[in-house]
Amino acid sequence: MVADDHAIVRQGIVSLLNTHPAITVVGEARDGSEAVRLAQRLRPQIALLDISMPGMNGLTAAMRLARLAPRTRVLILSMYVEREYIVNALQAGVRGYLSKQSIGSEVAQAILSVARGNVYLSPDVAAIVVAEYLAAVQSAATRADRLTLREREVLQLIAEGRTNREIAQQLSTSIKTVDSHRTHLMKRLNIHDLAGLVKYAVRSGLVQP
Repeated sequence: MVADDHAIVRQGIVSLLNTHPAITVVGEARDGSEAVRLAQRLRPQIALLDISMPGMNGLTAAMRLARLAPRTRVLILSMYVEREYIVNALQAGVRGYLSKQSIGSEVAQAILSVARGNVYLSPDVAAIVVAEYLAAVQSAATRADRLTLREREVLQLIAEGRTNREIAQQLSTSIKTVDSHRTHLMKRLNIHDLAGLVKYAVRSGLVQP
């Protein structure tokens, strides 16, 4: 299913896809609301959505489809390749993101790849995603470098599921001291629960996921 508010663009995409022997376009939508209604009725394997559409945009439609038509995988085809759009789209659960600068063969390749269960990003989009990931890793590493050796030991043992009593025994210290380390860790890392500490320890490489 193809959704784009510009009729000429939408019809051009449909015409292009209809020439591919492995792809069948089962429906067209002019906005996000129509895309959601069509997907619920037609159950397409792939929904190719533009982001910027009136009424309901492509990202909101993607989130609705994740709930109402979970078997339909969403692929974004947009003129916007800025970080905010890409991050929001991935958070909305889309399985692919293509720039409208992509050539026709790449659009078909992306559709078939997503249909097989893969995630597809066009090269310019992938570059932004990789840069974002590396920045996040560097930020996590920088914060981890500020931890003392004892704090890193406590964090690792917490992430391994040890209780305060077990940690105190292993480090030959008191339960009160371990609890104090846990409190300092949360404040220093700006993390407010145990699950957050575990995730941080995994991202920092202190424990294996």
